Amino acid sequence: MEYDEPSSAAPLLGDRERSPFDDSGTESDELFELGYSEHPNGTRAQTSEPFALDVWIASRYPALASRCRRVLDYLRGPIPSPGLTEPTPFLQLTRTTGRNTHHFSLDSYVIHRTRFLTSTWLFAALAAIYILGITLLSRAQSYQVPPEAFISCTSTFWYANNGCGLDGQDCQPFDATTFDFRCPADCGRVFLHNPRTVGGQQLVYKPLIVGGGDEEHTYRGDSFICAAAIQAGLIGDKRGGCGTARLVGTFANFLPHVAHGLESIGFPTTFPLSFRFEESAPFQQCSDIGTEVLILNAIVTALLFIVLRPDPVVLFWCLVCIGYWHVTLFSQPRSQPPDLAGAFGTFLPALFICYAFWRLAFRFVLPVFAVKLPVEGALWYLGPYWITVLYNSTFDRLPIDRLLVSDITARPGGMAALLVISVLLVGIIGNQMRVIRRTGWLPYYLAWHAAGLLVTVGLALVPGLTLRIHHYIIAMMLVPGTAFPTRLSAVYQGLLLGMFLNGAAAWGFDSILQTAEQLRRDAPLGSELPAFLTNSTTFNASIPLHEQAITWAAPEGDGGWDGFALLIDDVERYVGGAFSYSLSALEVGLPHFFRLAATKAGRTGDFTKAATLWPNGTWVDSPPGPS
Repeated sequence: MEYDEPSSAAPLLGDRERSPFDDSGTESDELFELGYSEHPNGTRAQTSEPFALDVWIASRYPALASRCRRVLDYLRGPIPSPGLTEPTPFLQLTRTTGRNTHHFSLDSYVIHRTRFLTSTWLFAALAAIYILGITLLSRAQSYQVPPEAFISCTSTFWYANNGCGLDGQDCQPFDATTFDFRCPADCGRVFLHNPRTVGGQQLVYKPLIVGGGDEEHTYRGDSFICAAAIQAGLIGDKRGGCGTARLVGTFANFLPHVAHGLESIGFPTTFPLSFRFEESAPFQQCSDIGTEVLILNAIVTALLFIVLRPDPVVLFWCLVCIGYWHVTLFSQPRSQPPDLAGAFGTFLPALFICYAFWRLAFRFVLPVFAVKLPVEGALWYLGPYWITVLYNSTFDRLPIDRLLVSDITARPGGMAALLVISVLLVGIIGNQMRVIRRTGWLPYYLAWHAAGLLVTVGLALVPGLTLRIHHYIIAMMLVPGTAFPTRLSAVYQGLLLGMFLNGAAAWGFDSILQTAEQLRRDAPLGSELPAFLTNSTTFNASIPLHEQAITWAAPEGDGGWDGFALLIDDVERYVGGAFSYSLSALEVGLPHFFRLAATKAGRTGDFTKAATLWPNGTWVDSPPGPS
């Protein structure tokens, strides 16, 4: 495989002619002090003069010194370094007729034919038109529907466990109410990351949809509204849409249903809040236009590379701004309507980081392709760039949500996916190290990354906090290693720039260290669990239900618990310090599900898994562990 770099450093490296990290000469002086010398072609190598420590080791341990010297010589690379040759056109046809050989380069042809379109004034005019167009498209996307109508893909009418309070009083009204809503696109792919208990079942890695199988498509109140609307055929998954939900109060026997690629589960007893959908669309602008804007932006970035061809630094900042605001306004906004205040708050520091990307890496690679090989540059940069700008869509099927051991081991296929990604990443890094070694810069990169590794290990050992490597941090770590003008470096730069922009725009700059509570989501707390004393051997099915009572015991540990919360059929029916509860209010002829948690100062611990009482009087004990 050939590694390409311009034969002269000036066209590639702009104002630097000596070192990829030296503009003023200051760092060059420091490098001489460290035992390095500069080569005219921008590569570097270490001087042969040994340090005093080298002499001492060589005199005492000659064999070890010889081995270490060979390793160091290999890492240092060839002296003098042959450098990297300038990329030859990839999109070139060669035809031989008789004694004549004809070459046709697509890049040269495009440059010649579009030279008159590279005017600065034309670029400025088109940029103004583009900004105005994106503003109007953003208005159509997010600002023609009342803000209160926007809901997220996980919005529900009922909260998990006892989130609605005793008898659900915090989630009223239960019926005789309609709600107009608008759902974003792709809600059918949003699922539960932690197990959610519904009756006696646990649901995970699927959208939470309960019911919908009856003739009127009745759903339980804690179903994801948007996923239920997709299953009911009210809206489409790809473009989202608007609808009206009507609360119908208590409903019994929610039937499972499969439609439009989504599967719901059943619930065989009563629930106080349920809803159905009405046919009429409440708003005019309901469809998500993110796909159309994506096509527009992809065309615009391709025209920038191939036709308009602004200065490489201008092209770079165009990619930064287009990617950031596409994520913020269309593909993955933090809220609906988009939180512009938060977006601008992140935008400025993101620009500073991108400036570092330009100085450290992009200015050594992007000009090679943008100036001489624009068509090829568009191919190597834009495909990977848009793949990672749309990170939420292109990687959402991977069984890896976060680089946390708990997440990877809990999800089926997580370890296998991590292994494949790790092998691929090691291969990419190894090949890039081979390129860097050829230029003589490998010791410099190894030293900085070794320092970064030590800092990372230190952060991982901070007590009470968990190291969280967000994907914007991965991009920041890897971009400096792409400062070498090869086609693969161009591909990596496109991938990493898009990854950084997606992480910054969609999530902001979350901390590299986070608490367990910040990472927990809706997973169990890990608290102590109470235990039902009523079980399959002590429950007397011959006694009428209205004369029965269930009992329980406090957790065995000394957690300072002062009371209990009891869920019956997934609704909190008791909070207090008693150790029993009468079943006189339960409806006969239906199954009932019981879950219990300890409380302390108004805070509720984990609930047990469900114990089940069937209509024939059979009691099924709750399985071990939290729900």
